[in-house]
Amino acid sequence: VMFLDEPTASLDPGSTNAVEEIIRKAVEQGVKVVMATHDLGQARRLAGDILFLAKGRVLENAPASRFFAEPSSQEGRRFLAGELVL
Repeated sequence: VMFLDEPTASLDPGSTNAVEEIIRKAVEQGVKVVMATHDLGQARRLAGDILFLAKGRVLENAPASRFFAEPSSQEGRRFLAGELVL
């Protein structure tokens, strides 16, 4: 298991791509990756499943494709629309 917290924060696009490639290769080799990110593009590129947290609670636990297409919580819909969820 690999735990990552915002692994590409403040990196340039080339370095971000390199880190994401390392993550993809790890997943291909069977490593389970648990990653926190606020980067929706990165989550779309890398995630298999999404745990969406707000106010200290898990509000969604869904396959990434379903979360991005049809989030079940109002907070999830607001976040994907670019609103701050406080």
